[in-house]
Amino acid sequence: MKRQKRLVWLCLALSPLVFGSCSDDDDDDLIGYWVRMSDFDGLARGEASGFTIGNKGYLACGFDGSKNNERMSDLWEYDMEMDAWMQKADFPGSARSKATAFSIGDKGYLGTGYNYTTEGGEVYLNDFWEYDPASNTWTQKADFPGSARYDAVSFSVLGKGYIGAGYDGNYLKDFYAYEPSSNSWQQIVSIGGTKRQGASSFVIDDVAYICCGQNNGEYVYDFWKYDPASGTWTQLRDISNTSDEEYDDDYSTITRLHANTFVIDGSAYLTCGESGSIVSSTWKYYPATDLWEEVHEFKGSARTEAVAFSNGERGFVATGKSGTTRFDDIWELNPYQYDPDDD
Repeated sequence: MKRQKRLVWLCLALSPLVFGSCSDDDDDDLIGYWVRMSDFDGLARGEASGFTIGNKGYLACGFDGSKNNERMSDLWEYDMEMDAWMQKADFPGSARSKATAFSIGDKGYLGTGYNYTTEGGEVYLNDFWEYDPASNTWTQKADFPGSARYDAVSFSVLGKGYIGAGYDGNYLKDFYAYEPSSNSWQQIVSIGGTKRQGASSFVIDDVAYICCGQNNGEYVYDFWKYDPASGTWTQLRDISNTSDEEYDDDYSTITRLHANTFVIDGSAYLTCGESGSIVSSTWKYYPATDLWEEVHEFKGSARTEAVAFSNGERGFVATGKSGTTRFDDIWELNPYQYDPDDD
């Protein structure tokens, strides 16, 4: 009953024009409708990296589960309007998985991650590359100045890119800012709270948000935002049931590792990932009130280490893995409709 009351309150108080009407039936009547799009043309994989430029999503590298542990270095472009994939220039750096990527303006950036060699096993990486879709070329840029690592988290805001946290043999929380005009890095203040690997990020109104991840075998529940104008981190409400108030009574399924996030119309969506097991639950975040609302779960096979694309108006989740199974499908969330299969 508490969840039903909270859903009604959010619909009335936060976005009556968007939702129109709300149901207080059961969890099968959550808003949100996932639609399967044109399958990824490349090999099924997990642990890939993605970024968005305009209406194009880009998916690079990853791991297809090959017996010799070889990582991948191919690059694919997804056209949101055409619902079509096209292979682009291979990533020229070391093949890798669990890298991090973001875009600034009309360029994409990818760095960190790890490769596997038969001679040395896992090799952590700190090189950093720029992709120009106009010329379909990659250019190596100044190395990421932090320790070589994987499972870092990144975002871009106000013309700069940011990479931090992750794992280099130890859990990390340091952060660095990249200035493309000078091809230079500067260390910024570390994120507050818990060290983490496999965290998730999103940007709304020139403010970046970091949530989820794992530290020392535990799923992280502290939630932070970064304001680049002031250069400060601010802690937000926990994404778990840690208060004595009702708003977080049903937050138990938000915390996770390797979740996907994207933004549609000024709200963030978090889906997929793992929390003891693979999860499909999907949550919507309202920055104006710092509250979360559960929406319809991801409709494809439950997965982790997938890739998300978003142009601010549409959100997609592609590829990923579950155990030894790798996926090559892509799904789009329509956040304002109910799933007709629930009727």
